Amino acid sequence: MRYIKSGQLEKISLIVNERRISADCRSNTTLLDFLRTNLSLTGTHAGCEHGVCGACTVSIDGHAVRSCLGFACQFEGAVITTVEGLSKTSELSDLQLAFSRHHALQCGFCTPGFLAIAEDLLSRSPTPSEDEIREEVSSNLCRCTGYAGIVRAIHEVSIMRTNSKQEG
Repeated sequence: MRYIKSGQLEKISLIVNERRISADCRSNTTLLDFLRTNLSLTGTHAGCEHGVCGACTVSIDGHAVRSCLGFACQFEGAVITTVEGLSKTSELSDLQLAFSRHHALQCGFCTPGFLAIAEDLLSRSPTPSEDEIREEVSSNLCRCTGYAGIVRAIHEVSIMRTNSKQEG
């Protein structure tokens, strides 16, 4: 194990939204703060900063992770996708469009975390049941939507992606 003094300047290299990043950051900078402050990726939101609310959830090496719970230097070499990287084009992703269609967002504060959770779920379970979707999204907090639209949006995208694979 490598011990690092708190606040020490560290050089890190990682891939964020398909772009290789090399940057200096303090050893006590959370990944959340690094993304928002150092990289200006402000779509990832700071909510409770204790890992409870899920607003800061991003994909790290293909898994949904709370970015407020780890230091940026711990993710050396990781592949990270934030809400800004969900679409490979200037258009919204299928999941983002479904969230809009099903009114799965109101204030939008929790939405980036829900999108990361949804992509993680669909990568592990391409055709989840509504109960599985409800179980998965229960890990994130939303005070506006009541979750029904979120569940419908994820379910719709799972069907669309499955049908697309079968046709292709």
